[in-house]
Amino acid sequence: MASPNFVDYVKIFCRSGAGGAGIVHFRREKHVEKGGPDGGDGGRGGHIILKANRNRWTLLHLKYQKHIFAERGENGQGALKTGKQGKDEIIEVPVGTVAKDAETGEILLEITEHNSQKVLLSGGRGGLGNTNFKSPTNQAPRHAQSGELAQEMWVILELKVLADVGLVGFPNAGKSTLLSVLSAAKPEIANYPFTTLTPNLGVVAYRDDRSFVMADIPGIIEGASEGKGLGIRFLRHIERNSVLLFMIPADTYDIRKEFEILLNELQSYNPEMLDKKRLLAITKSDLLDEELEEEMRQELPQGIETIFISSVAQKGLMELKDTIWRQLNL
Repeated sequence: MASPNFVDYVKIFCRSGAGGAGIVHFRREKHVEKGGPDGGDGGRGGHIILKANRNRWTLLHLKYQKHIFAERGENGQGALKTGKQGKDEIIEVPVGTVAKDAETGEILLEITEHNSQKVLLSGGRGGLGNTNFKSPTNQAPRHAQSGELAQEMWVILELKVLADVGLVGFPNAGKSTLLSVLSAAKPEIANYPFTTLTPNLGVVAYRDDRSFVMADIPGIIEGASEGKGLGIRFLRHIERNSVLLFMIPADTYDIRKEFEILLNELQSYNPEMLDKKRLLAITKSDLLDEELEEEMRQELPQGIETIFISSVAQKGLMELKDTIWRQLNL
């Protein structure tokens, strides 16, 4: 079963705070019979703000919080006192979160850096008090502005995993095994389809204390871009990877055809995916001798660098890391 703690999609209703009203007020003091206008402005309503936090990995904390409201601004007061600003509502989200208008699907903002903040919905501006409308011809204005109304909408928050390398392949291609060998990540591994039901991230140590992040994405099947299998639910997690590492087992009947199917699913989902750097790893190659491996090289897809690896036998893993690092730094 998928981990109930991994939530990468939520729909929430957000409302910013309305602005406070400016007021009509006149100075009244002892021995001052007709003081001038001193009505203060209303306070700004609270914003709805998204803040990226790298210590959050999912949107689980928002799954049952369907309504998020910011405070309205307070009304102005006499003696030119501006109303108190409404409290902003800050929503912490994982790095890599996208906010969309639930009705139109329009992307409102993306937040990709730790501690960065972006205003999702602006609070209403406070209205002006009557002191702002004083003029030579109107010394006692009896007019003030109302505050601006709040903004509200249903918002979809989607998490797109941020990683340097995304593992792309059919179920049981060896993606989870590779991640477990190269990093400290411990994904579930078993010999049946869709063992991986949530993306797994691992930090891969490289030479001279350098490292890169690798993401194991649930397996793709033919028709995934149309909703088959796990559908497009996890294809979005590949969108932000710098390098796509295609993984096809050595015992696959037709490696070239399988590669074309994977490529086609990515293209159908988002044509821009084909602009990413690509590598091909032939997994389980400990099953091959040198002669058979050489024969297979003649049947491999053209135009993509290929490495034969075996996670179990530790074959070709350093070559793979060298190749990935070179691609990341081109």
